[in-house]
Amino acid sequence: MKRLLPFLLLIAAQLPISLKAQLPKPVFTASYSKSAANAGDILEIIVRFNIAPGHHVYSEKTDCTDGGPNTADLAFAPDKSYQLVGKFYGVGDKMVRDDEIFNCSTGEFIGKGEFRQKIKVLESLKPIKITLNAQICKEDVCDQIKNLTIATPPLQVTGKAAAVETPEKEPESPAIDTTVTDTTQKTKTSHVGDTPGYRSGDKGVAALKTFNGKAGEEKSGGLWGLFILAFISGITALITPCVFPMIPMTVSFFIRNKKRSVALRDAAVFSFSIIALYTVVGAIVAAAFGANAANWLSTHWIPNIFFAVIFTIFAASFFGAFEIVLPGWIVNKADKQADKGGLMGPVFMAITIVLVSFSCTGPIVGTVLVEAVQGGAMRPVIAMFGFSLAFALPFGLLAIFPSWLNNLPKSGGWLNSVKVVLGFVELAFALKFLSIPDQTYHWHILDREVYLSLWIVIFGLMGMYLLGKIKFSHDSDIPHLGVFRLGLVIAVFSFVVYMIPGLWGAPLKALAGYMPPMGTQDFDISRQVREANGLKGNICDKPRYADKLHMPHGLAGYFDYDDALRCARELKKPLFIDFTGHGCVNCRKMEEKVWSDPMVLKALQEDYVLVSLYVDDKKIRLPESEFFNGKSTGQKITMLGDKNAEIEEIYFGKTTQPLYCLLDANENLLQPALGADYFKFNTEPFLKFLKDGKDEFNKRHKK
Repeated sequence: MKRLLPFLLLIAAQLPISLKAQLPKPVFTASYSKSAANAGDILEIIVRFNIAPGHHVYSEKTDCTDGGPNTADLAFAPDKSYQLVGKFYGVGDKMVRDDEIFNCSTGEFIGKGEFRQKIKVLESLKPIKITLNAQICKEDVCDQIKNLTIATPPLQVTGKAAAVETPEKEPESPAIDTTVTDTTQKTKTSHVGDTPGYRSGDKGVAALKTFNGKAGEEKSGGLWGLFILAFISGITALITPCVFPMIPMTVSFFIRNKKRSVALRDAAVFSFSIIALYTVVGAIVAAAFGANAANWLSTHWIPNIFFAVIFTIFAASFFGAFEIVLPGWIVNKADKQADKGGLMGPVFMAITIVLVSFSCTGPIVGTVLVEAVQGGAMRPVIAMFGFSLAFALPFGLLAIFPSWLNNLPKSGGWLNSVKVVLGFVELAFALKFLSIPDQTYHWHILDREVYLSLWIVIFGLMGMYLLGKIKFSHDSDIPHLGVFRLGLVIAVFSFVVYMIPGLWGAPLKALAGYMPPMGTQDFDISRQVREANGLKGNICDKPRYADKLHMPHGLAGYFDYDDALRCARELKKPLFIDFTGHGCVNCRKMEEKVWSDPMVLKALQEDYVLVSLYVDDKKIRLPESEFFNGKSTGQKITMLGDKNAEIEEIYFGKTTQPLYCLLDANENLLQPALGADYFKFNTEPFLKFLKDGKDEFNKRHKK
């Protein structure tokens, strides 16, 4: 009996869990997002409910593969008066990534919640019957909400609209290989859902990132380009007045009165210390401004105006208005540590060089870092490694080959000229930073013609300075013009002449991405001709937001995903999604170098319904009826740019632009989603991408 008692107590303890609990059920009510509607309007059915304290209801976002809770499910009785648009979705539920009971990710409503379902209104609505199934729990006790019936109120609708034909069963999509280590698996392409946050799960995202059997393959071209830019910047930093005179002095310290082996050791430690210092700076920046903060950092007005002010200050310093130096005690302390010798001597000498040269290298390092943070988290590390490698290379090479010191040019006025030229470049970059928030917030202060005018003046003054026609207080006299300086003058003035036709609408393809888009220019001859002939493309009605957003090359299209999808279904054409941004350099390059091709324009105009989704727009607000809770942040999304960013991140697994996606009427991918790194700004692969997408669409939708 004594042995049986613990067993009986254990069974008794489990009874509250195993027996069916009777928990207080929420009261569900259904209503519409609008009190009146016209035929053809898109409305939302809203199912609201309150939950007793201490209880929670699992939402449709719950994703448990083995023995988890029952996810919420809504079924809408079919009727000729309306048509469902996409899937229902929950608003106000919180995601629990590691549920203590079920050991999986769950979506839970606490206190209150609501489900929403978009519908297209075809005629006056009778009460729509909704059948709801869900699960409610309190601590370790759960109960089922089974086949609960609720109904919407009737709604008077003006007019009558035709339904959009959609196949009852989605066509099978061709399998796409997804390679994971040494195994290969097949998976179907996934679809996006009618609007962001409207689907119950994010299954298939890995497939959307698949191309040629390699899941999530990242192209390296962008990182190599950044490395080369950083390397060139490091070489530029070497020929500034703060650094160049220190090269022979520093190398002489290594090779003076020392064994050859010791000199080489010290030079190696010195060089690797410089590389390590700058690379650590890159790692810190990457941690502070990783991929998640890149969009904010590259498009918000606060960091961009801050960078513009900093660059203007450095430009004034380069022009000789004042000298920017670090506090003397910092430099002196590092210098004293360098005198101690040993292995730590060259380490602290490297620190001293970095600190002393700050007034010249700071703006260059800042420029590289600002470019680096506008992408993945590894970019700042790679940028600083490239910069420091070029910066440290001469010290190491001259220690190995000390005879090269005799071939170095003598310091002189040319070093100051380098500094002034960099000042003009910094001023031009300051305008670039001001231009980005000007576009994202629609200020229209630095439109394309104003921006071009300022660049023409800045680089024109640079050319005059190189000619010796402009002189600053700390400049040396130029008795004659050298051949190299003359070459620079010719290059600068040629660049100025190249920019001038842009004032009348010339595309300036070499500067694509660095200029404001053509749509911001008031006087554009080619655009006036296009507008006189009418925009070309497949549209069903006037696109929303067309007064603030524009498509390049006179293309007609949409700026809202839902609007474009409806039109694509109506016209029975594939949908071309262009995830873009006001501050996206590669987007402008693709538009100017690839989209401008006549064959590409013809394919975009005739074969697809176009939609440009600006992910960084900060001004355009969604109608209140289209607000929703984002899956990525859980916050209410009210702005068009945030909605577009949500679509790209949740359903395509990307946060970079441009990203091009081809969808059919059921929102299945026709081709893998690809960006500029894949096309490399070439027309041929882009044309093939469009043709393959069209062929796949025709194969799936045979008439």
